[in-house]
Amino acid sequence: MNMVTTAPPRAKVEEKLFQNRYLVDAGRPHIRVKPHETPSASLVAMTTLCPAGCYSQTESGQVEVAADGCLECGTCRILTRETGEIEWNYPRGGFGVLYKFG
Repeated sequence: MNMVTTAPPRAKVEEKLFQNRYLVDAGRPHIRVKPHETPSASLVAMTTLCPAGCYSQTESGQVEVAADGCLECGTCRILTRETGEIEWNYPRGGFGVLYKFG
């Protein structure tokens, strides 16, 4: 007896992230990049490693963060722990990421 099984359809990460909602706490971001002349390799790496894409690098080489949409996963906290280039706190109650499916 031959049974053909097919894998269930898989959603892309972007499609799953779209299901989450983020309530912005205007004027009170929970992540801040400390002023720097030259960012460390760890901080620059956040421009590609942040799952939510919150970090970017300016033309002058500075790294900036837009905390809107942050998943609060802690990747940036771990990666920059030794350099201390970011300040990270949990958002105030009721703000931040609102997970819809888990």
